[in-house]
Amino acid sequence: MPFIVESKRRKPETLAALYPQALILDVTSQGMQPWIKFSPFYPHSNIPVPFSPEIVAASVEGIWQGLKVFEKMDIDVSKFAVTTMKNIKRSTRTSGAVLGHRAGVGGSALLSYGDARRQIYVPSYQWVLDHHLQAEIQQLKIEGQTRTVVLLDYETNGDLDNLSKPLSHAALIISLALPPDNL
Repeated sequence: MPFIVESKRRKPETLAALYPQALILDVTSQGMQPWIKFSPFYPHSNIPVPFSPEIVAASVEGIWQGLKVFEKMDIDVSKFAVTTMKNIKRSTRTSGAVLGHRAGVGGSALLSYGDARRQIYVPSYQWVLDHHLQAEIQQLKIEGQTRTVVLLDYETNGDLDNLSKPLSHAALIISLALPPDNL
């Protein structure tokens, strides 16, 4: 059975009509337990920060936002410690344009958006899938054996190379943890 990513912004009745027998799960920070744990904002804790030996963060989003570099502001390691799932994002309104992501807390190199996706975001999210979400992934695999499973996300872009839209973490769940050969 397939796994599908859909927009959380779609009306529940529309989704129910499109996928009448499907299990529909919200994997965003607004989801219910245990599926909320798939949110990049979820504070799993002790997630290794790429390119930063001995430094850990509470969430994937904390790593992503913390290593972001703006015109008027460098990295913000305080984002690594946020466990409330709130006030993690950093704004271009106050900090200026995003210049890139720093390759680690002590690094001098700035990674482009695409490189940061591949070298910071995806490895951090993969680490969470591998170390914190194995039981939930097994549940998804079991559900997917008998019916379609729809994963709701605010973003639906599953193409790592499409830099015009934010990347869907729900699509990463499917590509990294639920590949067809593992079902």
